[in-house]
Amino acid sequence: MTDDPELTRVEGQQCQQQTTGRDMAARYYLSLDTAILLGILFIAIVFRFHKITLPLVDGFSWREISTAMMADNFQQRSWNIFFPEVSWTGPGPSYQGREFQIVSYLTALLYQLFGWHDWFGRAVAAFFGLVTVFSLHRLTALCWDEMHAHAAALAYALMPAAIMIDSSFLPDPAMLALVTLGVWLFVKYWAGGSRWLLPLATLSFSLGVLSKLPGIAAGAVIFYLMVCWILEKKRKQASWVFLSGLSSLAVIGAYYIWAIYLGRSYPPFHVAGTGGYIWDDGFWTYVRDRFYFKSLWNTSVLWFYGYPFLVLLAVGLWIPLSRAEDPKQRSLSAIPYVWLTAAIILYLAAAGEITSNVWNFHIFHVPIAMFCGHGALLLARLGSKTVLTPAVVLRSIFIVAIALAWSTLPLVRTMKKPIAMNGKLLGEELARLAQPGDLVVAIAPEVGDPVAIYYSRARGWVFPPGGGDAEWSKFVADDATAIAQLEELRAQGADLFGVAKNATDKEGRLFVEHHDGVVDYLDRNATKLADLNNLLIYRITRP
Repeated sequence: MTDDPELTRVEGQQCQQQTTGRDMAARYYLSLDTAILLGILFIAIVFRFHKITLPLVDGFSWREISTAMMADNFQQRSWNIFFPEVSWTGPGPSYQGREFQIVSYLTALLYQLFGWHDWFGRAVAAFFGLVTVFSLHRLTALCWDEMHAHAAALAYALMPAAIMIDSSFLPDPAMLALVTLGVWLFVKYWAGGSRWLLPLATLSFSLGVLSKLPGIAAGAVIFYLMVCWILEKKRKQASWVFLSGLSSLAVIGAYYIWAIYLGRSYPPFHVAGTGGYIWDDGFWTYVRDRFYFKSLWNTSVLWFYGYPFLVLLAVGLWIPLSRAEDPKQRSLSAIPYVWLTAAIILYLAAAGEITSNVWNFHIFHVPIAMFCGHGALLLARLGSKTVLTPAVVLRSIFIVAIALAWSTLPLVRTMKKPIAMNGKLLGEELARLAQPGDLVVAIAPEVGDPVAIYYSRARGWVFPPGGGDAEWSKFVADDATAIAQLEELRAQGADLFGVAKNATDKEGRLFVEHHDGVVDYLDRNATKLADLNNLLIYRITRP
């Protein structure tokens, strides 16, 4: 201590300068982090909105079309969101047991405002994908740090599977966006945020699980943090979380009970997502099929990730982050492992369903992106303590370039191939030939895909007729049975019959060859309206 006033004044000025310098540096890094996040969001926009106007004819066509039909029926028939309806099982009503229709309902609102465009559903899904990018970034920053947040968000923005699902007319983008947003808000609340974050987190998470049931796996993070509070003797906070969780589960359970009831009460008695679980097929069946690991591997390598992202994932999982000194931060740093573990448990219970409908892997993509980002940082740094050296920057650019060239660009191109284009053309030709009120019967290139009915802008049936326990992706054994099915549909009001000449069932049988007797029957008993290189159309209405 000194009594010299001049010396005290000088020391005060130095202290103020140091404080000002620290504040300026903090603002600089804050603005830099914000700029990086905005850049990553821009990259995500580019990849998700590229070819956003592509018709619903890609590898996910079948599931996209059902979602699109529900949007049509909300706008054209009833705005009651609790009665989702498809158009491929006759004149209706064709209510089905489905997840809560957030994506299709928002799309229907866009139809009402701006008219019908088949790509509106893709745009809604892509918007939810951007919400996921942002929420994932902020969640990772809380769990690890800002640099890992940038790497994880960029990994998600470039991941082929995430790009494809986020730009498809599916409920899964809303599911992942809302549960990730809910988990981030809850983690922020757990780390000391406002008490209002808890109801917001509960609402967002609940809507996410309502959008698609696999989102329930992310609830393991909330349960884990609640247990952490219990171990810390913070029973009051844990009690509020427990009550919020119970209310969320009550709403979710009530809705899905309603969905099952609806699907079992109306023709075609279809509840989506039933079958293919370990309790349906049996534990030993799963063991014999090695939990569908071969299918999982093929999907991962050839469609969803490619070798670069799988290598980054392996590195990120193999080499964990250094142990944090703060106990609270140690608890937060375990969140990606908790989420991934819960998703793996979900897969082990539902491998048959998930590998058959691969968009269900979307719940994995938040922890996968976080570990891919961690793996990329490890490889870029290679022991360096800072990321600002030229060597680290060059290695980072090299990693991104490899991921783009070997995974993102070729795999997204593969998944977006218009494999159902002949089905769309068949539907458009049916639309041209149909009269108002006509009902159509259509066979798309992939048997059971209702794409032709959707683009006919009419209602009708897939062929063979599907729904409930009926098998609609495989032709019946003989012509007599197929003709009887066709006559039954005609009796129910079917007016037009159309088939893509490359229509093939899941056993590889071509319709025009396997059912040549049906074609002969139509030639004798119906009026041929079109016989083009890729399709046949008949008017089957009795004179």
